Amino acid sequence: MNMDLQRFHATFFEESREGLDAMEAALLAIDAGDRDAELVNSVFRAAHSIKGGAATFGFEGMAGLTHLLETLLDDIRGGHREATRAALDAILGSVDVLRALLAEAEHGRPADAQEVQAARTRLEAVLDAGPGMPAAAAKAADALPEGWKIGFTPAPSLFMSGNDPLRILRELEHLGPLEVAARLDRLPAFAQLDPLEACLAWDLGLMAQVPRGALDEVFSWVEDECELDIQPVAAAPTPTALADAAAPAAAKPYSISEVAESSVRVGVDKIDDLINLVGELVITQAMLKQASSSVDPALAERLFTGLEQLERNTRDLQEAVIGVRMLPVDAVFRRFPRLVRDLSTRLGKQVRLRTLGEGTELDKSLIEKVADPLVHLVRNAIDHGLEDPVTRRAGGKPESGTITLAASHQGGYIVIEVSDDGRGLNRERILAKAKQRGLAMPENPSDVQVWDLVFQPGFSTNDEVTDLSGRGVGMDVVRRNIQDLGGEVELHSAQGSGTRVVIRLPLTLAILDGMSVIAGGEVLILPLTHVLEALQPGQADIRTVAGSGRVLQVRGEYLPLVSLADVYGYGGRRERDPLIVVVEGDGQKIALEVEELVGQQQVVVKSLEHNYRRVDGVSGATILGDGRVALIVDVGGLVRAQRLPQAA
Repeated sequence: MNMDLQRFHATFFEESREGLDAMEAALLAIDAGDRDAELVNSVFRAAHSIKGGAATFGFEGMAGLTHLLETLLDDIRGGHREATRAALDAILGSVDVLRALLAEAEHGRPADAQEVQAARTRLEAVLDAGPGMPAAAAKAADALPEGWKIGFTPAPSLFMSGNDPLRILRELEHLGPLEVAARLDRLPAFAQLDPLEACLAWDLGLMAQVPRGALDEVFSWVEDECELDIQPVAAAPTPTALADAAAPAAAKPYSISEVAESSVRVGVDKIDDLINLVGELVITQAMLKQASSSVDPALAERLFTGLEQLERNTRDLQEAVIGVRMLPVDAVFRRFPRLVRDLSTRLGKQVRLRTLGEGTELDKSLIEKVADPLVHLVRNAIDHGLEDPVTRRAGGKPESGTITLAASHQGGYIVIEVSDDGRGLNRERILAKAKQRGLAMPENPSDVQVWDLVFQPGFSTNDEVTDLSGRGVGMDVVRRNIQDLGGEVELHSAQGSGTRVVIRLPLTLAILDGMSVIAGGEVLILPLTHVLEALQPGQADIRTVAGSGRVLQVRGEYLPLVSLADVYGYGGRRERDPLIVVVEGDGQKIALEVEELVGQQQVVVKSLEHNYRRVDGVSGATILGDGRVALIVDVGGLVRAQRLPQAA
């Protein structure tokens, strides 16, 4: 009967993407000078697996390209040729084309036929121009055994993973003459026969001088779904020797029953549904808590105990479910070694990439959306931040510039930094450009205010526009994209020493801890990660500064004072002394005037932009326990509104 293989496509696509990422990382390590043989082996294994899966599912273009790629890699790992720059360029180019072919198979987006052919041509050119086998490799070949005895027992579930034993036998035939004897001891009676279960096993004799690694690669696609016994033979196998292939393995065989299942692939949509349900549970829990506030605790002690337990369980469940969506930020970082290699080569610069904190975890949805801003920042740093080797040497710097990508957890945020040791920003040129464009600035602007100009739409100090980037061009898009994720961007620079861009992102966009306040009779939510303190100042602590509005003195420090009721147009400010909440955003503190502090609570974040429209000063909304909608304050937006005057 014919088996419907389409249900295995999703697994193949996911594993192939992971394989291509692993290939690229290993190739870049080889290009950087690491000659560990296991790196080449890992690239070969990934290519071999992709080729096997592509052939099984009928993706001929992918299978044909990986066959050429596999041939070249086999020559390199066998010592027949060197991993030259030309060979690595051809292989890396093939990885790019394989990604396009994978997208074509998965989403129906046709790959560029010219690029596919160009990748094949590059591989064939390297293969045709390659050197012969080195003497050391020839000597190693002389030491190979005369052949191999192979005991191959597939697990019953082998077919269900899309694998075919017949394909494996055909691959072995490509290595040399193959003798095959089937074992039928597991074959059930016809009435009990299940066509979806693998019932046969084989004793094989491969009569060829091939390395053990070649056999391992043939079986790498099924090594966790079979029992495998591979033994060398010193002479040509005889029928007796073939019969002995069924003997127990001297080494521990691979058995699916002995491999613990450590993970399971779950669709992102299912996880999203689960998070949404947990969010609704949080809202329901808040409703119950508010409804119970009017009940006499003495009369409903057990009810209150249960509600407290429900609150704890809800928080634990929420943290566990959100943890499922958390991925290491390395999922983004690992794309940059290739980007740095290609751009530095193109621009004639020497660039070293450092990555720190790759294991720091971030919500998957944020990881997918933060990638493009980071790519833009890294391209800017290479193109306009780092000097060329001659300029760096003349300035007393190492010829090789350094770009650092670092991630860490700080409070309720993940902080990602992109820094370089290049020329830094030129304060005077930025101010001159601002004056030329008619942007209003304070009389003696601070560095923070000057650097903020870089984020103005279309602002750039570069007279030449390159096809790569321009320091400042598109930085407004970077900031807007980060703000859309509930994050903030800061820029720090010192002329001659480099530039550092700091991105702060919430760990998740689903649920946050907030402080409920009342301003103008309406409930507003302040994200707790921004809140520093709450206080009730005296009238003597509040002053009015000409041209700057009201300020609040807090322990000798003057902070801009902003009325939330005025910001959102609520009005109705009380006559008595106000309550103040000091918050920090974008690295600066401001004081927010409110009427009442309600308390702290978890809130489920709902997108106001998706459900209504974008509103300045608002990062989202939530549903309160009584069913009302409360706005979530965009603290970073309020800070920026106070710090940087608008364009004149």
